[in-house]
Amino acid sequence: MIIRIMAEGQYEVSDAELEALNVLDTEVESAVLAGDADAFGAAFTQLLERVRGQGEALPDDALVDSDLVLPPADSGLDEVAAMLGDSGLIPG
Repeated sequence: MIIRIMAEGQYEVSDAELEALNVLDTEVESAVLAGDADAFGAAFTQLLERVRGQGEALPDDALVDSDLVLPPADSGLDEVAAMLGDSGLIPG
C-alpha cells in the first residue's frame, strides 16, 4: 500500500504492516478524543516512524496514487482531530 505523509512524501508499506499501524492509529485517536497532547504527540510520532521505518520511500517524481494520507509530522492535536474519520486516520 502507498502511504503519503503530507509535506514529506510517499512510502510503499507492506499490507502486513496494517495491523501494527492500526494499533498505533487507535492510540492516536484515543489521545485526540481525550485531549491528551502528550499521549497524542508520542503516539503520532510512533505512527509516522513506523511508516518511515517499515516503508520504502518513493522518489519525489513518482506519480502514484496514495492509499492513505497522514497529516504532516508537525501537526497538532486539533489539526489531526479534524482529519480523523470514523475509524481513525487509517481505515480498517
